[in-house]
Amino acid sequence: MAQGTCDIGLIGLAVMGQNLVLNMNDHGYSVAVFNRTTSKVDEFLADEAKGTKVVGCHTIEEMCAQLKTPRRVMIMVKAGDVVDQTIDQIVPHLEKGDIIIDGGNSLFTDSNRRTKDLAAKGILFIGTGVSGGEEGARFGPSIMPGGNPEAWPHVKEIFQAISAKVEDGTPCCDWVGEGGAGHYVKMVHNGIEYGDMQLICEAYQLLKDGLGLDAEQFATVFTEWNQGELDSFLIEISATIFAKKDDDGAPMVDKILDTAGQKGTGKWTAISALDLGMPVTLIGESVFARCLSALKDERVAASKILEGPAGERHIGEDHREVFIEEVRRALYCSKMISYAQGYMLLRAAEKEEGWTLNMGGVALMWRGGCIIRSAFLGDIKKAFDKDPKLTNLLMDEFFSSALNKYQESWRKALIHAIKLGVPTPAFSTALGFYDGYRTARLPANLLQAQRDFFGAHTYERVDKPRGQFFHTNWTGRGGRVSSSTYNA
Repeated sequence: MAQGTCDIGLIGLAVMGQNLVLNMNDHGYSVAVFNRTTSKVDEFLADEAKGTKVVGCHTIEEMCAQLKTPRRVMIMVKAGDVVDQTIDQIVPHLEKGDIIIDGGNSLFTDSNRRTKDLAAKGILFIGTGVSGGEEGARFGPSIMPGGNPEAWPHVKEIFQAISAKVEDGTPCCDWVGEGGAGHYVKMVHNGIEYGDMQLICEAYQLLKDGLGLDAEQFATVFTEWNQGELDSFLIEISATIFAKKDDDGAPMVDKILDTAGQKGTGKWTAISALDLGMPVTLIGESVFARCLSALKDERVAASKILEGPAGERHIGEDHREVFIEEVRRALYCSKMISYAQGYMLLRAAEKEEGWTLNMGGVALMWRGGCIIRSAFLGDIKKAFDKDPKLTNLLMDEFFSSALNKYQESWRKALIHAIKLGVPTPAFSTALGFYDGYRTARLPANLLQAQRDFFGAHTYERVDKPRGQFFHTNWTGRGGRVSSSTYNA
């Protein structure tokens, strides 16, 4: 097969695909592009890619013929069967040692399978998370590649060139690990993103219902928050959203229907947490909060029947600044819990899958370009630099001291929420996890007794070594046979 002159090929010219192509072109790479609807290729070349070195192709065969060896083909299509179908169409036009890159939001188990299946055919596979949305893809996303390690040296230069950079110029892109590790890390990123967004929304509703703040006042509050500990992309864009007016001069945010959509990555994170037995409660609640928001008609009907707390539904003006600060601290503490839970899940998956994840490196990849980028991630990086084997972020001095300092305010904010009848599922579950994690003895002793009572499931004893299991004949009528033990 003759060798072409393009550095990389890209299939899928939706917004992310187009912007990645333009980003690569800006960095001096020549890109051959293909889209299933070929008219989109012509439109792209005539419009956004006009005057660039981008080469348009009307077949996959033509695109592969344009590539230097080893050929690098990046797929930016919808996750699922379409990825497999596209891979099947590419493979006949590749040779041993060529590389296929899936840059969509694929499920990590699919990337595990694709890495293995393609390796059997001599093709190297990379499944990479790409975060940052439209703007990130164009000017510097966070890129999280995993898959076949042999492929990494061949794509490293391009990926690190187009990725976001932190202050010292370090790229927000590094090798994550084998198989589906890259897509797993992106999945957890998206789960944390769900959590961050839900927490911000709860802070918004708490201040809106508690103080009656309007959009303009919210823009001011969030702009101030973004100057301090909560400095992050999501806080920054929230301030911008509050300031945006509709054509009639009314705040745009107030015109938007309160039903949230989702694409499934938050749900995948919650399912993986259940599979691995990790209490990633905040992301789970964030997914369920979106599901509850979708029940708009039922909620409207229920609002006319179900009662909330009686009495004053506002915080007094004399408590205004104190309350805003309590909510800010509750948001900061809950955010810490969300990231701590996310990293607990990464640790569990690493063990289960046999990956070797650089936890500090993951924080660095999330430090710029991506949706959850925040100053906060620098502290996570420092925590893992200090102790690469850190079991939980809450045990690091930076996090534990902040939580110890702010937890009283966090509790006060939630007490106000309860009194006001404002739903705060993510704030509440974060505090519940914090209190559970710091409790040396939980009531699971009673739970184990109940399980042994009705199902002879056995229990361990505080006065015996761990790993020894016992069964009690609680009523005198039961037998001596116990159930086998298992853990979920």
